[in-house]
Amino acid sequence: MNPAGASIAAILEKSPLDPLETRILLTHALKLSRVQLITKSEYTLATEEAQHLSALFQRRINGEPIAYIVGEREFYGLSFHVTPDVLIPRPETELLVELADERLPKNGSLLDMGTGSGAIAVAIAHMRADAAITALDVSNAALNIARRNAARHGMQITFLQSDWYGTLTDRKFDVIVANPPYIVESDVHLSQGDLRFEPIDALTDHADGLSALRAIIAGAPHHLVPGGWLLMEHGYDQAPEVRNLLAAQGFCKVRSWQDLAGIERATGGMTPLQAAVMHAGERNIPVL
Repeated sequence: MNPAGASIAAILEKSPLDPLETRILLTHALKLSRVQLITKSEYTLATEEAQHLSALFQRRINGEPIAYIVGEREFYGLSFHVTPDVLIPRPETELLVELADERLPKNGSLLDMGTGSGAIAVAIAHMRADAAITALDVSNAALNIARRNAARHGMQITFLQSDWYGTLTDRKFDVIVANPPYIVESDVHLSQGDLRFEPIDALTDHADGLSALRAIIAGAPHHLVPGGWLLMEHGYDQAPEVRNLLAAQGFCKVRSWQDLAGIERATGGMTPLQAAVMHAGERNIPVL
């Protein structure tokens, strides 16, 4: 449709896009709130506004994700700036935030590996003002976005440019969380839908989907305090293998958790229980 000379109500009625997507693009293009979209439903778009909206519509028709078009995505009740330099935060990843919060002791420390937009780190920092949060990413472009999101929400987070544990030396944490690239190189979904527009290196390890997870698990014991937790997001069918990798590395209390769709989406484990018992009294470590 051509929105030139059309009212907001007419555009909502005749849009080629999903109604929700149409409303999102309208509020973005016209700088209106959702309420204003209703109260000003008879407002007629000026030529420049119509041209801008048409361009946004075409980008979405071409398959570009809404989040990249408007530059925003909500995650754990917070709004995050996103660009094609970072993955779009997804609801299923909120599970990692909840698991980390439950296992992070008072005044504890947490490391977010492969932070991307900073969504996980910022969400946890927003919930836990007592915690010391560190976030790393190999991409400087991603770190710039993560820093912007942390500043936007007034969160104090230490950001590091690092290829996994490369620059951490001997630093240790109470909790490590990671949402690494875990899609198998040959997965057809990489050439479909929103994934076509997202950074490929943040989606796939260009191998069997487990190489990043293996590296994170192998290095975690050196960077976790006794009784510390490693929590990772992974693919829908990878939970059994990730549990095996954790067990082989000496983790205990290994288990997986389901997302809202009933898929085993996250798996984690704790550093050896014997060490945790020895130090639990002095570190207030929750054993869950």
